Amino acid sequence: MAAINKVTLVGYLGKDPEARYTPSGKLVASFSVAITERWKDHSGEKKERTEWINIEAWEKLGEICREYLHKGSQVFIEGKLKTDKYEKDGVTHYFTKVVAREMQMLDRKNWSGEYEPAVAAPEQPESDSLPEDDIPF
Repeated sequence: MAAINKVTLVGYLGKDPEARYTPSGKLVASFSVAITERWKDHSGEKKERTEWINIEAWEKLGEICREYLHKGSQVFIEGKLKTDKYEKDGVTHYFTKVVAREMQMLDRKNWSGEYEPAVAAPEQPESDSLPEDDIPF
C-alpha cells in the first residue's frame, strides 16, 4: 500500500506572506495560518485553542500567495507535511510545516472590489519562529 501525506486546512493568515528566493532563484512564500478549535468541556464551559500552522508555497503558487494574501485573509490550503531540522549549539531541532500544493482564497469581495476577511483573524504571537522550548521534539 502506498503512503499518503496530505493535509487540508482552512484558517486565517496571522500576517502578510514573506517571500524570498533560494540561491537557485526559486521563489518561496512563507506564512502562518491560525486554526481555532472550539468545544465545551464536561462541565459545559466553552473552551478554545488556536494552532498556528506554518505554510510554505513555492514558485507560481508562492507568487500568487505573495500578491493576493494578507493578514486576516481566510484561506483553504491543501498540501503535505514536511519536517526540517537544524542544529543550534550542538542540539538538533525539528520544525514541521505544510508545503502547499493548492490554495483558495475564501474572503468575500466587498462593493469597492477589494477583498475583506470573512471574520477577524486571531492575533499571531510576536515571534516569527518557535522558541526552543516550544519545539515538541
